[in-house]
Amino acid sequence: MQVIAAVAEFERDLLIERTQSGITRAKVAGKRFGRPPALSVREAETVLERLAKGSNISELAREFKTSRQTIIRIRGKNCSLE
Repeated sequence: MQVIAAVAEFERDLLIERTQSGITRAKVAGKRFGRPPALSVREAETVLERLAKGSNISELAREFKTSRQTIIRIRGKNCSLE
């Protein structure tokens, strides 16, 4: 029984190693991970312009059919870049 458990543990370690290797290779190749952005780059730029002009966050969220949090996140990314 111990031999079978040792082989299973070894196989598990190999699986984890292959998975990590694949993730690293994909990142190097430029693959994006996670959920796609709710707004395109152009839409995000428009949101930032409108925020600078004094538009309301809720109003922009309704117009772009997204959540308030998405608009706030876009605003926050812009602030961290400056």
